[in-house]
Amino acid sequence: MAAVPILKAEGVERAAPPGDAPVAEVAAGVTRVGHALAERATTTNWVCSPLSLAYAFAMARAGAGGETAAEIDRVLGFPGEGTHAAFNAIAQRTATAPVRVANGLFTQHGLPVGAEFLATLATHYGTGVHPVDFARDGAEVVNAWVHDATEGRIPRLFDALSPNTRLVLANAIHLKAAWRHPFAEADTTHEHFAAAGGPVRVPMMHLTADLAYAAGAGWQAVELPYQDADLAMRLVVPADDQAPDALLAPDLLADVARSLAPAYVRLAMPRFDHGSHIDLVPPMKALGLRTVFEPGADLGGIHPGLRVDGAVQRATVTVDEWGTEAAAATGLMSLTSWRPPPTIAVSADVPFAFTIVHQPSGVPFFAGIVGDPSDTTGGRQRPL
Repeated sequence: MAAVPILKAEGVERAAPPGDAPVAEVAAGVTRVGHALAERATTTNWVCSPLSLAYAFAMARAGAGGETAAEIDRVLGFPGEGTHAAFNAIAQRTATAPVRVANGLFTQHGLPVGAEFLATLATHYGTGVHPVDFARDGAEVVNAWVHDATEGRIPRLFDALSPNTRLVLANAIHLKAAWRHPFAEADTTHEHFAAAGGPVRVPMMHLTADLAYAAGAGWQAVELPYQDADLAMRLVVPADDQAPDALLAPDLLADVARSLAPAYVRLAMPRFDHGSHIDLVPPMKALGLRTVFEPGADLGGIHPGLRVDGAVQRATVTVDEWGTEAAAATGLMSLTSWRPPPTIAVSADVPFAFTIVHQPSGVPFFAGIVGDPSDTTGGRQRPL
């Protein structure tokens, strides 16, 4: 498919974000939303990108006013002033990492778009308008953009779009990163994993290394750094029977981040490979974000009379001995003398949670639950 032309606000280029952009506030809000979505997960394995979701709604926020804007800020934890600069800062601070963040605005040919909104998207989100014909090939165009932005990991975001669609706001994130301490494939063995439906045999990887480790009331955590110095997976394993979604609670994750300290760790964890398709409207409404989905929505900064008629996310994650590849796409459519240190054992052989975070900012690119690593639904299978 030929590249879709992109129109930007005349004379507007992406700006360098200020050094005081409120990234920490945005990171806290994104973490809270990720936990809230995990609490509402309906599948054994679940993965989402809270950051991708937040990018999509932040772009909508750029054209919102009144109660619509206030609700977006309240539910997503956006600081209001400085929100767009914060998202710009996140993208630019992670630009050297093995992460690609892409944003897109797709509008029906001829639909007038607010100049200030378009300028904000160009300045802080690096995108403009992709004019498309939704009655002819709108879904195909958006899906091709998502496929490219995620290196093929998300082949399609939308199964179909109504010919009456007037606008789609989309974000895509792709991450492909090698472990700083890779697992040896020769050490991978089939072992039991205590899935909710009963024990299953899965390929269990093994690593003994100097890693960051933490423990608290009812949990253990270990940080697995990627070769990029600022990127790591934090694995949180329950020490009791608590549900894995509880391990993504913001206070607990903050505890993990504060408590991590060097340790000599013997880690066992499964390969896992799965994906999720999430209808975001019900959980976001349950969190209090309602006005943006209603006929009275104030998105007049984009175009008068718009509301968000649908919001979806597809996400996928593959973790193996080499490292991690993960992707997500979100779409909003309108109609001393050395001696061996003590060894700490961590065995992720029960349902657990994970996040992939940008360490300096604390922004969670991905959050997930592994309840049955033998179930590869939505992922990419890789034989042992």
